[in-house]
Amino acid sequence: MTSGTRVPGLPVDISTTKRYLPWVVATALFMEQLDSTIVNTGIPAMAASLGVTPLSLKAVVTSYILSLAVCIPVSGWLAERYGSRRVFMSALLLFITSSVACGLAANAPMLVASRVPQGIAAAMMMPVGRMAIVRTFSKAELLKAMNFVIIPALLGPLLGPTVGGLIVHWLTWRDIFFVNVPVGLAALWFGHRFMPDYHGEARRPLDVLGLLLFGSGAALLSWLLEIFGEHSLSAWQAFGVLAVSLMLLAGYGWHAWRWPYPLLNLALFRVRTFRVSVLGGFVTRLGVGGMPFLLPLLYQLGMGLPAWQSGLLMMPAAAAAMGMKLISTWMLRRYGYRQVLIVNTLMVGCTIGSFSLVGPATPIPMIVGMGLLMGLFNSLQFSSMNSMAYADVDGKDAAMASTMASTLQQMSLSFGLACGSLVTGFYLAGLPQTDAVAVTGAIHHAFLTLGALTLLSSVTFWSLHPNDGDSVSRG
Repeated sequence: MTSGTRVPGLPVDISTTKRYLPWVVATALFMEQLDSTIVNTGIPAMAASLGVTPLSLKAVVTSYILSLAVCIPVSGWLAERYGSRRVFMSALLLFITSSVACGLAANAPMLVASRVPQGIAAAMMMPVGRMAIVRTFSKAELLKAMNFVIIPALLGPLLGPTVGGLIVHWLTWRDIFFVNVPVGLAALWFGHRFMPDYHGEARRPLDVLGLLLFGSGAALLSWLLEIFGEHSLSAWQAFGVLAVSLMLLAGYGWHAWRWPYPLLNLALFRVRTFRVSVLGGFVTRLGVGGMPFLLPLLYQLGMGLPAWQSGLLMMPAAAAAMGMKLISTWMLRRYGYRQVLIVNTLMVGCTIGSFSLVGPATPIPMIVGMGLLMGLFNSLQFSSMNSMAYADVDGKDAAMASTMASTLQQMSLSFGLACGSLVTGFYLAGLPQTDAVAVTGAIHHAFLTLGALTLLSSVTFWSLHPNDGDSVSRG
């Protein structure tokens, strides 16, 4: 589009849209990121208020992440069929409404049920917003626009734990969800004025069978991890559920190779860098995914810190993650993806394991330093894995590659959180979660286990070649 061209669905020209569209997407991403991190800090307070154990409330987080992962593949089809403006605005409205429902929940099942539509709304907001950015800006302008969107979104993890801790300390955990209302209304106002209405050039049918197979298989597998962590299934029952979920996912694989318009195009796994990035990253995120849930439990239940102090201790990692964005490109250009991913994965694993040394007597400056290291290494890890996924993918497959990477990334975070809770419950060995010493010991063992899993995941990056990813880092 040239300057002065009218934008589809809006009474403004392209230059006005380019000026304000990044604000629309950034505001929505800030709200989603703030919500996903603010909840972790309030888990102990929610558990006490609703009369359940803190570990059982992992479903509040996993239900959100899993519904997000399952619904991301559908968002692209919805935007092509009904238009980016309508889908984006509907997602914002659903997110705000679901947030209010979470704040009004009377018990844990109602809270979990309200988190599911929140995840569905987030699944529509993020990909559709980014798609609008890509279609509005030229390639020469795209990097600047995306950086503007990403940096405000990183403020969510930076402010979320602290804001959540302060809200729990001064108000109630219910107010955590009501924070989304003013932010969401601002995003709605921006979106109404500046979100363009893009449609797909050709209609393609929705892969309904693929959605049912993949969605039910992934959901059942996550549910198994949650229930197994509570030890409410026998070994044979758990094996049966596992077998059914794997059969559903295998059924999707069989279907995807034969359907001309699959929900997720598995043929992309033939691209080596994409395969290593997505599958290797999946294993790495299993170890990293449990940290946002376990650290607040360690600080509050194990060390006896109030929620607001627990939130403050989560801030260094987020701040360091933002700082790493400034030098990650230089590091990848200087050392290459293979060397960075192998070494940095080892550093991530060691950092996770080092939190097993944290206890009531640990000096706060030492905890802050460990948080800074975790933020630096995690940020470099995610930047490397996420960008390398597109190094050798053709332009016509970029949208599908983005959908698949986003879906598997969210699934890995959900499974990682469930695995962290499961491992902690295993080491707790039935002892009461009110026993601070027992909880601290169980979480320490969980950190060592997750750290070891992350260390092992570094093996997946040995198959990379020295020049893999050069088209991204040196392009």
